[in-house]
Amino acid sequence: MKIVTLADARDPALFGSKAVGLGQAIRDGLPTPPGVALCGSTVEAVASGDRDALDMVLHRVERLDLPLAVRSSAADEDGAQASFAGQHLTLLNISSLGQIAQALSDVWWSANSDSAITYRQRVGLFMRPYVGVVIQSLLDPDAAGVMFTRNPVNGSDQRMIEASWGLGEAVVAGIVIPDHFVIDARGAVVERKVGHKKIRIRSVPDGGTIEEPVAAELVEKPCIEDRHLAALGELASHCEQLYGPGRDIEWARCGEKIFILQCRAITR
Repeated sequence: MKIVTLADARDPALFGSKAVGLGQAIRDGLPTPPGVALCGSTVEAVASGDRDALDMVLHRVERLDLPLAVRSSAADEDGAQASFAGQHLTLLNISSLGQIAQALSDVWWSANSDSAITYRQRVGLFMRPYVGVVIQSLLDPDAAGVMFTRNPVNGSDQRMIEASWGLGEAVVAGIVIPDHFVIDARGAVVERKVGHKKIRIRSVPDGGTIEEPVAAELVEKPCIEDRHLAALGELASHCEQLYGPGRDIEWARCGEKIFILQCRAITR
């Protein structure tokens, strides 16, 4: 069993692709929330009720600022061939250490569910899932979303950005019509469509998240301005310089600062 800070997560066979990708981002100086990475055997031990394993996890996690996000990081997750999007559980706003054991168990079971196993088989993966986990301090963003550093349809050198108010799960889950922007490699905005963002997802004090109505004046107001688009364009270029072309980035804006929550290859 092994638990390391994200910056020390280097082996995808142990900690999974998501943890290693975030660890590399931290080592490369990209703005990424702090966290820890758990290897698959640690997660499985906690899910099976091993108190010693749980105590090891709590000892490392108690150094992080609450609330927390708990995300799966399977060894074969977030690759160019299979993303496992929607198959493995993400739990946001874990507000106390007493919720960690249940959160890890829920993530482990989601990766071993019938639907996740069926997905694995459909993409040619027949081995039992080995599920690492990332635990990070949860941001409280003004806006968040996703960015492709290349057009995912035709591969052209454009950045495609979708954004909404609050946590990015509103965009990922498709519960809003997000703001949509396309910028070229030089940062010029070549397409701009303001969405209809009636709902935002936010954390609540006792844990978990809620969907709440957005103020009427914000529903069709862009949640990122041109200066934020410029920052996202620079971030896209930096990520491509470090990791190669064709990146799928989850990001969040807190005030004027842009954070990376995930950077992976665009799934074919």
